[in-house]
Amino acid sequence: MSSMTRASSPLGLCALALFILPSVSSCEPDERCGPSRDTVVRVIDGDTIELSGGQTVRLLMVDTPETTGGATDCYGQEAKQWLTTTLITQRIDLDYDVECEDRYGRLLAYVSLHGTQVNSRLVELGYACVLHIPPNGDQQEAQFEALELLARTQGRGMWGACEEVTCD
Repeated sequence: MSSMTRASSPLGLCALALFILPSVSSCEPDERCGPSRDTVVRVIDGDTIELSGGQTVRLLMVDTPETTGGATDCYGQEAKQWLTTTLITQRIDLDYDVECEDRYGRLLAYVSLHGTQVNSRLVELGYACVLHIPPNGDQQEAQFEALELLARTQGRGMWGACEEVTCD
């Protein structure tokens, strides 16, 4: 194997980073906030899931219409159903931002399935509005806002189905 091939493999890049950047202490996934991978065992609502380890995760940068506490907001059940169909029993990747938890003790994360970020997909398909609570999401705010604008202008999901969008 050539040195170029070794350096471009994940382990080669990791070893190179450890050599060049002494501040990098390991190549393990960042688990400072919670697990980097886990299985979804329950979908609580369109923007909140429960992991097999028992942790509750609030998806960053999104707000879906409410379905908990007796609420029946327009398109809330559809958002929950899409998330359930997409994630239940699936092994997901979790990426954290600046703050790890919200005031309710839920982990705050970006969730990916097979390399696709679920948070941005919810916005893109019209199941969610953008909810930016700094400092989390500062780097992705423009991307999420552009996805919401496109969903709105194309009448996707709740933008075409609801007279009133409650997360707006």
